[in-house]
Amino acid sequence: MRILYLPLKAQWYDMIERGEKPEEYREHTPYWVARLMQCDSAVCSEDKCEDCIFRKFKLYDAVCFSYGYTKRRMLFECKGIIFGQGRPEWGAPNHKTFIIKLGKRLN
Repeated sequence: MRILYLPLKAQWYDMIERGEKPEEYREHTPYWVARLMQCDSAVCSEDKCEDCIFRKFKLYDAVCFSYGYTKRRMLFECKGIIFGQGRPEWGAPNHKTFIIKLGKRLN
């Protein structure tokens, strides 16, 4: 199973745990591009593929959230990753960002 591990601040962890927030956001930075996207072209080299047109989202089976950097965790089905405008009341910035869609809770 391919699992994406993400630490969360208390506010967002609690909202997801209560079922109020069905998605999580990550900024569009080189770090998150590398973690959430991959290149499908033999033409590109991974270190120079930031703006490659052959990039696509990685496929994860689940997302494991931790309460900060503690051992308190919960696992959710990953319904996919998209790039778009999230909801500010759920912590999204006022610009396009990575949106990680959550499915049912697995534990």
